[in-house]
Amino acid sequence: MRSVSLTSVPKPTPFALLLCLLCTAAQAAPHRLVVSSGDCRDAELSGQSKAFYDSLRARPEQRVLGAPEFAERLFPAPARSFEDLQRQLDAAQDQFYEGRNAKATQLLDDALRDIKRLPAGEERWKLFVHAQLLHGLNHRALGKLKDSDAAFLQVLRLQPTYQLDPDQYAPSLRQAFEKLRRDLARAPKVNLSVKSTLPASDVYLDGLGVGQTPLTQELPAGAYDISVVKGDVVSFPRQVQAQGVDTPLLVDLAYEGSVTAAPFPCLAVADGNEERTLSHAVRLGGTLGVEEVIVVRLERPSSGPKWFAATVLNVEGGQKLREGGFKTQGLEAPSEALNALVDFVTTGRSPSNLVVMNNANGRAPWDASARVPPASSTGADLTAPSRLSEEADLSTSTAPPGTGLRTASYVALGAGVAGLGGAGIVRLLAQKDLDDLEARRAATGGRLVGTDSQTVALRDSLVKKSDLMTGLLIGGGAAVVTGAVLYLVSSPAKPPPSLTLGVAADGTGAAASVSGSF
Repeated sequence: MRSVSLTSVPKPTPFALLLCLLCTAAQAAPHRLVVSSGDCRDAELSGQSKAFYDSLRARPEQRVLGAPEFAERLFPAPARSFEDLQRQLDAAQDQFYEGRNAKATQLLDDALRDIKRLPAGEERWKLFVHAQLLHGLNHRALGKLKDSDAAFLQVLRLQPTYQLDPDQYAPSLRQAFEKLRRDLARAPKVNLSVKSTLPASDVYLDGLGVGQTPLTQELPAGAYDISVVKGDVVSFPRQVQAQGVDTPLLVDLAYEGSVTAAPFPCLAVADGNEERTLSHAVRLGGTLGVEEVIVVRLERPSSGPKWFAATVLNVEGGQKLREGGFKTQGLEAPSEALNALVDFVTTGRSPSNLVVMNNANGRAPWDASARVPPASSTGADLTAPSRLSEEADLSTSTAPPGTGLRTASYVALGAGVAGLGGAGIVRLLAQKDLDDLEARRAATGGRLVGTDSQTVALRDSLVKKSDLMTGLLIGGGAAVVTGAVLYLVSSPAKPPPSLTLGVAADGTGAAASVSGSF
């Protein structure tokens, strides 16, 4: 008879269960975000970005923030229209009058959740007021006076002059409403200051327009849903806690307005400023709580093929981790190239047929100054990184023919002009000595006396200045001639600039000039 030993399994402790739940939550949290940059209305950019995102998300080990979650976090849309919500409020009112208060509460709470997602403006505010007043009536019927007052205050805190319709509200209810108005007027207020990076932007609190930036609004303390709008540019939805004496708020509407969710998460780029785009991408990743942001884009150089490129950014440190891309044609990217690019951005490994830029000093093939090597024969039309780096080194180390001679000609001409100009200055300085010497000659009856120390000093000074002027004229003239010869024999890569050389001399001195574009 065989004996069987049984080992008891200890029950998991609450701490172990909590740790397991935390680990599961950490594994489920999104790790990466894919966002395109460029013209967000470009169908080709959106299509290829979506294909890259699908290829990345299809891998089971990758935790990528989904496009629907992106839209829900930054641009929550209502499930129902204004008309649908108005009908739901009418249904809630019917439930209230029929005494089914619990059902009325359910309908009102459900409607308010969607009302807060509507675009800010007068229509939203009217629905909000209607829902809150119904809430106040319904809570009072249930005996929940504090909840009823809180609902009425949601209207009065932004519209303190709001009046209840005497045909619809009983005198006792209007008296309670007036008491709330008086109490609110005596309550301490908070100065909410709102500024925007786009001037004269409209500010909405709970959907009600309260003015334009820069705005300072005196409000009762509490939480407010705030939106800042400038034309078609809308800020991210946010809630601000007005508390203390002052609550300042700065909304970077230029950044937030550049983000769109449809047809694919995108950062609009109007001026081609790559550094600003990458900075916005890092901020976006921080807002959404991801570790890395992958910015994908279409590069269209002035000549050569188009490139689909991806840049991986670390959100915490703001560093560019790696960048890669492949040639593309048409609206769809080759699946082989997409998979290779996904391999690279997720692992850092470089497939042999993928262009890779691993350091900040490298130069991508889509840069205007870089030369693209011959196409690969792999079928996907990709370029090997080793050949790219060789071409880049050649293009940066080899100067166009004649550039050195042309530079030397400019240096020689400049030196020559400086020499001739110096000779002219020396000639002007010598004129004073010459005038003094002539004065000494006149004082001694037209003769120069060799024993006169002042006369000897003037004569020696004139001799030195004469020698210096002669040297400058000879040296400057030689430099001008040398520069002109070098200029003529050099062969620039572009048409030579217009150049004019002038030299003039008379009994009082000499002058030289060079004019034109250098």
